[in-house]
Amino acid sequence: MLEVEGAPKLDVVKIRKDFPILKRRVHGKKLVYLDNAATTQKPQQVVDAVCQYYTNQNSNIHRSVHELAEEATEAFEASRDKIQRFVNARSREEIVFTKNATEALNLVARSTLEKFVKPGDRVVVTEMEHHSNFVPWQQLAKRKGVKFEIVSVSDDGEVDESDLETKLRGAKILAFTHMSNVLGGITDAKRLTKLGQDHGALVVIDGAQSAPHLPINVQDIGCDFFAFSAHKMLGPTGVGCLYGRRELLEEMPPFLFGGDMIRDVQREETTWNDLPWKFEAGTSNIAGVIGFGAAIDYLADLGMQNVAYDERQLTKVALEELSKVKDIVIYGPRDPRKRGAVISFNVGKIHAHDVASILDSEGVAIRSGHHCAQLMMQKLDVPSTSRASFYLYNSTDDVEALCNALRKVEEVLS
Repeated sequence: MLEVEGAPKLDVVKIRKDFPILKRRVHGKKLVYLDNAATTQKPQQVVDAVCQYYTNQNSNIHRSVHELAEEATEAFEASRDKIQRFVNARSREEIVFTKNATEALNLVARSTLEKFVKPGDRVVVTEMEHHSNFVPWQQLAKRKGVKFEIVSVSDDGEVDESDLETKLRGAKILAFTHMSNVLGGITDAKRLTKLGQDHGALVVIDGAQSAPHLPINVQDIGCDFFAFSAHKMLGPTGVGCLYGRRELLEEMPPFLFGGDMIRDVQREETTWNDLPWKFEAGTSNIAGVIGFGAAIDYLADLGMQNVAYDERQLTKVALEELSKVKDIVIYGPRDPRKRGAVISFNVGKIHAHDVASILDSEGVAIRSGHHCAQLMMQKLDVPSTSRASFYLYNSTDDVEALCNALRKVEEVLS
């Protein structure tokens, strides 16, 4: 068994017992799940919370006064309070539920461009963004006549601050990822936020990859908006969250229209609901939000400092062991202190999809492709990569299984 430096903060053996799916076998082999950057597995506590809602509380929220509706509303809004504390927002009104981080980023793009940006202004992103934090700004900038600027990054995901300073002149929006879903590199969010705001830009952070793995304090970072998804942090699919500074959310027009975001409708005019419901049109994913709250409880009980520490130790071992695999090329920072538990790689000239297929036959689940970050693929001059991504239920045994499976790739395809 591979060893890690320093005593682990978490009991991985105990944690794994909370995840029923990890008992599965795939192609007759023990499941080694290393596709956590795409979506994480769910502990029984989250599954139970969703089942509890559908079994005992199923009702719509914010409307009826009967017992089921009141219980469902209380559970739904309790999740908002948990998430407020998790990211250290100033108030619960700054937490808006969406269906995922993608919708949260689209909400910000649509509403801020309509309210705060005029033709000729600049919107700035980096070339390592996930499509969800690139395409909305690109398309809406075209529609609004806004200059769309793309900041260079190094092969390790370091933002070129000289290029950033130049492109921030006259910028109204700076949007960047907190953790690259390709390289695993962690950006200095606090520093970049200050640079953006010093130039008068609103700062939007894609936290889909960082929120599951790092302690998040939006007040310390100082950002204006922060988006993340439940399903990447033990929660259900179909629910996400947008943190936004209250004074900005108050000014922004709603993104969607319909039920629950309305206070009053007259023939000629409509008045919007208070925050945060102003941005939550229609029936929400109630079960998903309640499950999200259960996931937050699970992570809070473990402690995000402990999660981050153990993942950094595991990533160090993974980088060392993967480096021993013949013909492997690893992308992103080599210092585990500068990256999350996401490792993209290629094996010689073997196509990433072939690598993933053979690993699957060995029970090892990874992702292959461009990872919805085609500009970063162009930067690396590759069509695709294989990607192994770890989470709190992974161990050095999983690293060993990954490396053994990669040697099988060499045997079969080299």
